[in-house]
Amino acid sequence: MGNGSDHPHGGMEFGYARVSTTKQSLERQLAVLAAAGIPDERIYVDKKTGTTIDRDGLGRLLAYARHGDTIVVHTLDRIGRNLREVLNLVHDLAERGIGVRSLADPLPINTADEGMGRIAFLLLALFAEMERTFTAERAAHARTVAEASGRQIGRPVAHSEDKIEYARLLKAQGDSLGVIATKTGIPKTSLHRYLATPDNADEPVGH
Repeated sequence: MGNGSDHPHGGMEFGYARVSTTKQSLERQLAVLAAAGIPDERIYVDKKTGTTIDRDGLGRLLAYARHGDTIVVHTLDRIGRNLREVLNLVHDLAERGIGVRSLADPLPINTADEGMGRIAFLLLALFAEMERTFTAERAAHARTVAEASGRQIGRPVAHSEDKIEYARLLKAQGDSLGVIATKTGIPKTSLHRYLATPDNADEPVGH
């Protein structure tokens, strides 16, 4: 696997493979990278050991890669734990002149390419920005609803605000606690807390 020896010039392809659970195997990713012509000594790997995932391989690869190089992965999600992290890393690499190429995504991506691979990555970035905007809008709406009803905004709850609002609506319509639990999927023990008001916080909800 990658040995981090002297690399004075760019223009090389390096493979990266990662598994996030002890039950997953690197074999499939390594086979795809080998089939793409990446020699074993230029492949860096990370795998889960115990309760944490060791990402030293990615760190060594990022430190070793040079302008003009390309990092090749089985799928783009291998280089990050979520979409935002992937996009940030690819952006940082692009500023260093390092490309990222995926081999098995539904639409294979090559950020160094001006064709469809580049377009696919730009679409991913657009979707991520849309997701961020929608999340912010939902959070703002939830705060507005809570403030209008006099509830205090605190730490996140175990169930979504939409479900809790639905539960409150069902309660206002006269549904029993059991019916509300069935319709919302929220356990009765949690419903007692969500549906309690300052005046009846110690009283049971429903019958």
